[in-house]
Amino acid sequence: MLYWNLFIHTDLILFIWVSVTVLYLTVFAITSLFARHSQTPKAKNENRFIIIIPTKKNGISVEATVRSILGQTYSQRLFDVTVVANNEDEITLFHLAQQPITLLTPNYTDNIWTKSLQVAINNLPQFKIYDSAIILEAGDLVEPEFLQQMNDAYESAGTKVIQAHKLALNRDTTSARLEAIFEEINNSIFRRGHISVGLSASMASSGMVFNFDWFKNHILAAKASWADKDLEATIMREYIYVDYFDNIFVYSEKARQAEEFNRKRISWIITQWKTFFHNIHYLPTALFNRHYDLIDKLLQWMLIPRIVMMAIIIAMAIITPFIYMTAALKWWGIFTLVIFVFAIATPNYLVDEKWDSTFFKVPAVLFSSVLKRFKIGRKLLDVINLKQ
Repeated sequence: MLYWNLFIHTDLILFIWVSVTVLYLTVFAITSLFARHSQTPKAKNENRFIIIIPTKKNGISVEATVRSILGQTYSQRLFDVTVVANNEDEITLFHLAQQPITLLTPNYTDNIWTKSLQVAINNLPQFKIYDSAIILEAGDLVEPEFLQQMNDAYESAGTKVIQAHKLALNRDTTSARLEAIFEEINNSIFRRGHISVGLSASMASSGMVFNFDWFKNHILAAKASWADKDLEATIMREYIYVDYFDNIFVYSEKARQAEEFNRKRISWIITQWKTFFHNIHYLPTALFNRHYDLIDKLLQWMLIPRIVMMAIIIAMAIITPFIYMTAALKWWGIFTLVIFVFAIATPNYLVDEKWDSTFFKVPAVLFSSVLKRFKIGRKLLDVINLKQ
């Protein structure tokens, strides 16, 4: 009887939490279908940009990013590039030093993103005046018109922060395909779906442009290792709208191995919940003031991360039929709904013969890192990382 009650309560709690998450995803997946930016008019003014690229042991990836941003059609005199190369190898530093950029070489192990941006800001020439700051990651590639598009979008948006469209550069393994799909689902639900109803878009860790003075003041005051989400929370609290431009692309290199995929996901999950608990005390004030952006952001951070949600649904859909068939029906139903929602939110170019099978491999991708020390784990890694 004790085990039966435990099963019933666990099943119910998980299903309610998953259902709330799925309902949220469903609403914004549908609204994303109606979001369209009108043609961005050409800006009357040319902003001066500082592009900051924090990197740690990325080698060839950061070199490719630098070449990409230097090959812009935008006037060379209107942008500068700063690379914060933390613990990079000597060959990479030698190659970077040949480029017309500012190369900084700190050496630290914690708060990488935060400290890298602070080092970059603190080392900017005093005589240089910038209008906007752009953050890119090592491995990001942009098109030659990227800065011109960012300049037009920044003036058109009339806000202090905009987010570009991040999408996958590679889809050559199961882990890479899964990350590529989830990236585009995030773009649809948390960015395009949100701006369609007047809510702020979610920020990614790169492909962002900030008002320079605002960014400088806030990043120098940041202390948390999760400064990207902490900045996002600050933006919400200060009633700053985050716009999203679906037609400005940043091609991001995706994790090819399950271990790297899991490491990034675990880091993001920890960051998400840290930020939630750090900001939950603002909820009563947000409700009282009808501050919908902040309310939405807190709700968003409270939801189950998609990768964990998929693992729970698949695991429960497999386990519950052996315990109580009626309990399994609702998990099968919500699994069908989730696949439908993800299909709506996934662009057509990603929906191919491998799309369905990729989702079924979610539990394998999640647990492969744990099992890698064992023979079965090594075989599992070999299977899910085959180039197909």
